[in-house]
Amino acid sequence: MPNHKSAEKRDRQNEKKRLVNRSNRSKLRTQIKKLRSALSGNNKNVSTELLNPTVSLIDKMVNKGILHRNTAARHKARLTIHVNNLSS
Repeated sequence: MPNHKSAEKRDRQNEKKRLVNRSNRSKLRTQIKKLRSALSGNNKNVSTELLNPTVSLIDKMVNKGILHRNTAARHKARLTIHVNNLSS
């Protein structure tokens, strides 16, 4: 329970930011799952179409502070490798 007006405001701000972060994280996970399901179905065309928007979304989440940059790089590298293996 906040004792000061500034603490009450901080609670309100934290709650709004938590909801925004949650929404962004959910959007990211959904996009990665879409790409992985296309990969598991050996669907080359859909996988290559989904790779660019997924990588772009991962980069955006790094800028928003949702993902660490090394974690993002790992995700992008692994997803790209899987898509490239479908092509060959």
